[in-house]
Amino acid sequence: MAALAVVRDLREYWAPASAEELERFETDVLSGFVLARASAGLEGGTIRGDVGHLEQIRTWFGRPL
Repeated sequence: MAALAVVRDLREYWAPASAEELERFETDVLSGFVLARASAGLEGGTIRGDVGHLEQIRTWFGRPL
């Protein structure tokens, strides 16, 4: 028979990120994406195309991804 337990949220509560913090984070993530694709042996043109698609989506949303 299962017993009930008290559960508490372990997540930290952070203030919303500033526009500058979001931009830095997005740049770091995109850099990691490019590095991973290059490490996998993809050609530069393929990576540029992938990044271009991500930039188009970002432009369409009008804000950081």
